[in-house]
Amino acid sequence: MFSFVNMKNEELKDLFQDDFYSQVKFEKVTGRYITNKDLELFLKTVPGKFELKEIGQSFEKRSIRMITLGKGETKILAWSQMHGNEGTTTKAVFDLLNAFHLKEDERVLSEILNNCTIYIIPILNPDGAEAYTRVNANKVDLNRDMKDLSQPESRLLMEQFHRIKPDFCLNLHDQRTIFSAGETSEPATLSFLTPSKDQERSIDDFRKQSMSLIAGMAKDLSNDLKGKIGRYDDAFNINCAGDTFQNLSIPTILFEAGYFPGDYERERTRHYVSKALFSCIYQIAGNSYDVAAYEDYFNIPENKKLFNDLIIRNALVEGRSVDISIQFKEELKEGKVNYVPVIEEIKGKIPKYAHREIDAANSAVKLPDGAKIDENVVVNKIILNNEKLQVKYQ
Repeated sequence: MFSFVNMKNEELKDLFQDDFYSQVKFEKVTGRYITNKDLELFLKTVPGKFELKEIGQSFEKRSIRMITLGKGETKILAWSQMHGNEGTTTKAVFDLLNAFHLKEDERVLSEILNNCTIYIIPILNPDGAEAYTRVNANKVDLNRDMKDLSQPESRLLMEQFHRIKPDFCLNLHDQRTIFSAGETSEPATLSFLTPSKDQERSIDDFRKQSMSLIAGMAKDLSNDLKGKIGRYDDAFNINCAGDTFQNLSIPTILFEAGYFPGDYERERTRHYVSKALFSCIYQIAGNSYDVAAYEDYFNIPENKKLFNDLIIRNALVEGRSVDISIQFKEELKEGKVNYVPVIEEIKGKIPKYAHREIDAANSAVKLPDGAKIDENVVVNKIILNNEKLQVKYQ
């Protein structure tokens, strides 16, 4: 029998690296707006390859599907787009599944499917996905509804949890561009969390397992994302899915797909999420994570909110020198996500980092329409030294 424990690291080096990934990336789905139409497009590409089942419907009667692959004893339950406007991890799921579809003869992939049964709900909140909102059609955050179970989507997730009785849970999300990986100038491209199981944030054997898996993923991605991996605060909230399942003694991992420099469409990030998912599943399948080293999890820096999308430094506004921070507001228009620049703060010095900076060098900054520069104002262009500059993501 093939042994994961005895596998040499070099046998893994090509999986989900650039050359391999370029072969398995599902190129037909890109960008931020991911809906059931994209899922249907993916499923048409892999007809009959995986077990597919409609497990129920959303409030607006959109189909919620589950994909099952593998035949092993260890059961993994994963779900994406619990928040409808967080589709990066769904794209990564397509890439991961495409790898199992196209490269099933790869020794590692076939052995994972021998050791594990993987259950994936690609889009748990299809109504929110369609409207590009965090919440569902009833304006409820499903990740704050796991105690009340007031929504059909929340109930479906809990029903599948009790039916499958998973050994591990993977909760897949996106995070905003505001997060840094600790007190640094590096963005948190990927973040993880092993949720707490109680108010005391107790660390039992089940949390140690999820901590060890996260530490393993961080190690596997350390060369790709040096300094760009963070972890979330583990304050307990029983209304959240991760905390609920961790409270039930199931090792649970929260994935958060964030910003990589220059990648607002999150195509680079999806690659790293795919690699992290593979790393996690590989460790589970081979029982190759070191629970004794769970404390390495705490070496991952805790996320801080230290970024703006754009900061205009040393801008002369109404006779005084100030910094102007701008954050992009995501808006869906004609099936495409637009990034609307909105002034967040104006003050002498803004003690944050920016994904892009403009140094006005104490020159006057104006708006083309003569509008007042003020907080909450949309700014598409500025005039600096009589030159119009675009204020948009790059």
